[in-house]
Amino acid sequence: MTHRMWTAGLACLALWACAAQAGDWPGWGRDGGRNMVSDEKNLPAVADPGKLKEGTEEVDLSTTKNVKWVAKLGSQSYGNPTISGGKVFIGTNNEGPRDPKHKGDRGIVMCFEEATGKFLWQLVVPKLGAGKVSDWEFLGICSSPVVEGNHVYVVTNRCEVVCLDANGLADGNQGYQDEQVFMSPEAMIALEQASDDEARAKVKERMKDKFVPPGPTDADILWRFDMRTELGVFPHNIASSSVLLHGDHVYATTSNGQDWSHVEIPSLNAPTLVKLDKKTGALLAEEASGISKRLFHCNWSSPALATVGGKDLIIFGGGDGFLYAFEPEPVKDEEGFNVFKQVWSFECNPPEHKVKDGQKFKMPGEEGAADAPFKYPNADGPSEIIATPVVHNDRIYVAVGQDPEHGEGVGCLSCVDAAKGTPVWQYKDVGRTISTVSIAEGLLFLAEYSGKVHCLDAETGKPHWVFDTVSHVWSSTLVADGKVYLGTEDGDLWVFALDKELKVHDPATDAFVAVPGGKGKATGLKFRALNFSSPIYGSPVAANGVLYVPTQTQLWALQKK
Repeated sequence: MTHRMWTAGLACLALWACAAQAGDWPGWGRDGGRNMVSDEKNLPAVADPGKLKEGTEEVDLSTTKNVKWVAKLGSQSYGNPTISGGKVFIGTNNEGPRDPKHKGDRGIVMCFEEATGKFLWQLVVPKLGAGKVSDWEFLGICSSPVVEGNHVYVVTNRCEVVCLDANGLADGNQGYQDEQVFMSPEAMIALEQASDDEARAKVKERMKDKFVPPGPTDADILWRFDMRTELGVFPHNIASSSVLLHGDHVYATTSNGQDWSHVEIPSLNAPTLVKLDKKTGALLAEEASGISKRLFHCNWSSPALATVGGKDLIIFGGGDGFLYAFEPEPVKDEEGFNVFKQVWSFECNPPEHKVKDGQKFKMPGEEGAADAPFKYPNADGPSEIIATPVVHNDRIYVAVGQDPEHGEGVGCLSCVDAAKGTPVWQYKDVGRTISTVSIAEGLLFLAEYSGKVHCLDAETGKPHWVFDTVSHVWSSTLVADGKVYLGTEDGDLWVFALDKELKVHDPATDAFVAVPGGKGKATGLKFRALNFSSPIYGSPVAANGVLYVPTQTQLWALQKK
């Protein structure tokens, strides 16, 4: 394996909206609708990454163009930056440690000063004792943090939801007081094996000389909710989800999935979605629709929020290929547990993806699957939902896809009525994708894993144009300032015009070039996109006049000068 990836009551929506109007980007998709669109203006489409200072990994800003600052990350970064309250947050790993006391493979969330890119503090998370099956080497933290006020919420590589103080330990240690234990790999692995509180107390006493004392550049954890311990979740390869804030609550995907065999699901009854108290982290409700029993691989899609006819719905893309709508307020099941009431579900895989040459598709573990010629992850078969559903004008837009390691294959983009859960249209001339759509001015933009970018009419699903970047794409499109930005695995940042005619930006002339016929390809152009010499797996975002581009190893803050 070389790479792995790894999406309010009205009061909460108002908070996010105010932050966005002020120019911030406080969470994945900016608000609960998850639409990758920014109101920012005067953003650059041209930049020169410059050169490194001799003998260092530091960029010489005097050799750059339209670069405000650049911050060094780890060696792998799959998450998306979040900008709020004068700070920038992003997940990465610990290669090239910021603090020498934290050595080895760790999950990291870094916090930078928005104005200068100065490193402020970091959350350091040890790896799980289960190994790569649940916490793959060097993936770091793949989730995009969500910020509200002085609190930062993020899903860690340990399959936890944590709430952090946005100031780190600069204003004291508040809430959770065991950071020195949490940051100790040996202690955390030993605690995983402890059976009760008494055993855990003995572990802490026995291993106190292994504790890592927190310092001024460490995170201040306010609370943590361990989904493995509390829910029996078995994360597959990595836990990844951008939480949804709604009123006083946090909604998070659990990343429950298969074991190493890619056949068995160890936690068939574990929920794929949970609701927590925003202030304490207490469990308030869980999904009980049986998604884990039907999943293809894992659950990685982030929840979204729809408000239809004055009624709020939690929208969730399942690892079984179905799109779900749940009521936010839980109901009691037969055993007295708080569970989500399912309002509707819609299967996003078309029927023809389940039959090939007269052979019926077989699920992993299904009777006869071992000898079936047509089974997951067949390129012509169905897929799960990894992208984040986008809510726009009482409709929900989401496409299916698989872990990029499974390669390319058939896909499908669905537009679903948010109130009824019925299809408005489906666009099948698209491949697998893990990318979230962007919708603006009646146009929808979606990138598929194979590298093609599609522009459709958001109302009808009619295609306007397709452009092939000739590179795999993990990133999502961002619409901002009349432009459509997209990063690729080759490290290219492509810029298209927000237009139903295909127009590609030429960095040499800083102008858009029309491509006739509605179809284009990178190899057919006389110019190349802006290249950062490092893969772009995260998505570009815009905040306060700055375009942020996360590459594998660096976070670039681009601004017109």
